[in-house]
Amino acid sequence: MIQSTELSHLSCRILFLKTTTSLTEPHSRLVFACQAPDHTDAMPLKWVLHWQPNAGSTVNSQILSEVSQCVESINGLKQGRWKATLTLYKPHTREPSLAAEFPRDFLGVSVPEQPNKYYFIIRGQRIVLEADSSIQTIMEKLQSYKTRIALNFDGFQYQLGDFQLRVGKVSPTHSENLRGIVMEVEYLPISSMEKARQIMGEFLEIWQEAVSKRSLPGQFMHIEPNFAEYGLADHYTSQHTAVQYAIVMAQLIATVQAVQSVRN
Repeated sequence: MIQSTELSHLSCRILFLKTTTSLTEPHSRLVFACQAPDHTDAMPLKWVLHWQPNAGSTVNSQILSEVSQCVESINGLKQGRWKATLTLYKPHTREPSLAAEFPRDFLGVSVPEQPNKYYFIIRGQRIVLEADSSIQTIMEKLQSYKTRIALNFDGFQYQLGDFQLRVGKVSPTHSENLRGIVMEVEYLPISSMEKARQIMGEFLEIWQEAVSKRSLPGQFMHIEPNFAEYGLADHYTSQHTAVQYAIVMAQLIATVQAVQSVRN
């Protein structure tokens, strides 16, 4: 069983799978090895924002279209498509005594800048893990965990000077139903979050002003996680991106629940 006190300041990588057999159920579980975070893979800083509808309104395809047009109106050059995925996993075991050996749930995230990697986030213990993308196939075969929620984030990528923007819709896997809108803002010259904070804030102000001219029922929100809780330092990595997507998913769920409560 993973203890958060042991891993609070470490980054972890999945090394291998351990299989044990009981009288009632053979099972396999992921085994992690942890070490001090390696920051040699620092990359350009990125903020992941989500669209927060005004009270009483919902997200729709017209808002997505307006936002995309807004990027082009400030001279954003369309470069192509992008995609990220997020999956919420739950343990799948028929033997109650084994439940304590598994995290209650965790997230799996793929990000566009690392197509050969897959990231796991154990939210309750503030742990982020990196694995090879083939781990998804292994998990499907093991069936130790089952998918509870699976979301796709996809849209278009734009270049705007030193900034790279990605705007996309959020929809369930195998469905076109719109569940939200996300935007990635990446500042290419800097990987230090602290050094880029001011210029990112200034860019976001300009962006919010441009969006406000279209009188849309909502705005983009940026919620910065406490990355230190996950053992992540100031220099940005894809693990920071994965943690941000976990925050975005939580906000999307909260928004959907708020709309449903109003309707009820």
